[in-house]
Amino acid sequence: MASITICRMSQQLTSVSNPRVKHLVGLRRRRQRDQSGLMLVEGYEELSLALEAGVVPVTLYYCPELVRQESDLATVAEVTALGSEVVQVSDRVFEKVAYRESPDGWLAVVHTVPTDLAALRVGENPLTLVCESVEKPGNLGAMLRTADAVGVDAVVAARPITDWGNPNIVRASKGTVFSVPVAAADSADVLAWARERSMCVVAATPDTDTVFTDVDFTGPTVIAVGSEKHGLTDEFLTAADVRVRIPMFGRANSLNVATSAAIILYEALRQRTDHRR
Repeated sequence: MASITICRMSQQLTSVSNPRVKHLVGLRRRRQRDQSGLMLVEGYEELSLALEAGVVPVTLYYCPELVRQESDLATVAEVTALGSEVVQVSDRVFEKVAYRESPDGWLAVVHTVPTDLAALRVGENPLTLVCESVEKPGNLGAMLRTADAVGVDAVVAARPITDWGNPNIVRASKGTVFSVPVAAADSADVLAWARERSMCVVAATPDTDTVFTDVDFTGPTVIAVGSEKHGLTDEFLTAADVRVRIPMFGRANSLNVATSAAIILYEALRQRTDHRR
């Protein structure tokens, strides 16, 4: 009975030649996201977190044949109550518009997340992660999940190569791109923003003798990590208050950037937790 009611509440889309399908596929490209101010959220878990964070979808597309739990269909009524457009699609259409393997029947179009650095608000004793020129959306998404878990004030992309609306960032972050404030700006602007807030800039690099556990993270802090191949730029390394490394005892001289960020962020969390006791 519930599924019949839901079907009546929504439009239906069964043709892969419908212009909406082309629009949804186009939103995988950054150019169309930038022009439209829209982005995609695919997956029930990601959509649920976005809704919890207060995101109101422009349009929700769902495919009952692919939904894994019937109880999840209550989300259709929830989104309809927000005033969003809801469209039921066939499995053939959903397979066309889905960008992930083994889709679960949920895809939403939402407004892109705000990324203005000047508008970013942090607490009195902020802990912020800066990712300079990180190329892989999966790494940015993984760092967002860690940032959400640690409770950082914000994650900033310096000299960004990809945009925060990239579908692979949404997927890798499990939707935490909506729960953690984000921004994007040139490195010089990020450094100036940190200085204006009297934040200690801690740069992660293998080229230093200072181990990350020997640094005080209890005050206002920016933890900066660099690109997968080249690390942080000389601009950031020169401007940093301190450079830190993670001890390495194998043959490799560095860890994956998302792993490095997680290790240092959790050390900062440990220190801050102990400091409050």
